[in-house]
Amino acid sequence: MFDSICKFLAENFSEDLASWLLGSPVALTELSPQELSLEPIRADSLILLQSDDLVLHTEFQTEPDVKIPFRMLDYRVRVYRRFPNKVMRQVVIYLGQTNSPLVQENNFRLENTFHQFEVIRLWEQPPERFLNVTGLLPFAVLSQTDDPTMILSQVAEVIEGITDQQVQSNLVAASAILAGLVLNKDIVKRLLRSDLMRNSVIYQEILQEGKLEGKLEGKLEGKLEGKLEGKLEGKLEGKLEGKLEGKEEVALNLLRMGFSLEQVVQATGLSVEEIPSL
Repeated sequence: MFDSICKFLAENFSEDLASWLLGSPVALTELSPQELSLEPIRADSLILLQSDDLVLHTEFQTEPDVKIPFRMLDYRVRVYRRFPNKVMRQVVIYLGQTNSPLVQENNFRLENTFHQFEVIRLWEQPPERFLNVTGLLPFAVLSQTDDPTMILSQVAEVIEGITDQQVQSNLVAASAILAGLVLNKDIVKRLLRSDLMRNSVIYQEILQEGKLEGKLEGKLEGKLEGKLEGKLEGKLEGKLEGKLEGKEEVALNLLRMGFSLEQVVQATGLSVEEIPSL
């Protein structure tokens, strides 16, 4: 969910992202990973944006990942293969505060190979950097502060002044979801208008994803239950049929040996009506 929110913000407020990471509001367009290789790149947090002479590669991480350094090298080589003349900026942005040494790593080394990239830890960034830029507002609550509640209230105040209702709704939803990393949901609900959130593209996408997952889970559970019930019923029927056939065979053998009807009933448990039909 957090990866999806960051990707939405990066793609819909790319100039704001460029102002932060590149220092100027460069116009950027989305670069599909499929353009870089015949094999698709599997990374939910991967965001590739490009201009005529530059590629901006960002990865938003909620948790440290030991594979990040190699992945950055891998993407750099892929981009070079496709666009050898373009400059590339690579930035890993960690969202949630942690003491893991992995969030300090900004290079990959393998024998004579060395590759370096940038790392940003949001909890070390000043909140003003995000409060003053529309598309970066949702990140403010994760910035360097002892009072994230106060920062979120400032975010809410800025969002209230936005006249474009769709932008307003999307920023409320994004801010609410990212705030969940540092604040409990009651505080978030109190500070951000839930009625605006419901109208956002982000909220609707999450809602649809939830419905789809629910349907898939329901189908899988239904199939699993059906198979289990079928197996249980089959085993039960098989045992009952086996027992019934076994009693009938015993009854026939007893009758052939000259036992009376009453004796066969007592020995097998079959009813008086069932035995003549044998």
